[in-house]
Amino acid sequence: MSNILDSITAEGLKKDVPSFEIGDSVRVYVKIKEGDKTRTQAFDGTVIARKGAGANETFTVRHVAFGVGVEKVFPVHSPHIEKVVVESHSHVRRAKLYYLRALKGKAARLRTRSVESSK
Repeated sequence: MSNILDSITAEGLKKDVPSFEIGDSVRVYVKIKEGDKTRTQAFDGTVIARKGAGANETFTVRHVAFGVGVEKVFPVHSPHIEKVVVESHSHVRRAKLYYLRALKGKAARLRTRSVESSK
């Protein structure tokens, strides 16, 4: 029974998911359907949480727009997500960055880290 479920869920998984971690700044391109037209809208911010595994995996992105914090939860393998671009990496010591909700301005900054290329 488990093998049947695994094969069905494996069909819905994306192959080109970039590797990103908690604290990374990402730009998520989402397909939005308005009437009979579709367009792509970018949502950029900091990844504050990842949850689940396999087809049920989600990640939460937070950014501040006009002084108001906005968070969106995206399924990793959703067909509505066109692509995820990692803009920068940050050094964090927590698995969930919910404490950023209470911080403002410079206090909400994360320490950037350099990523060595694997060449």
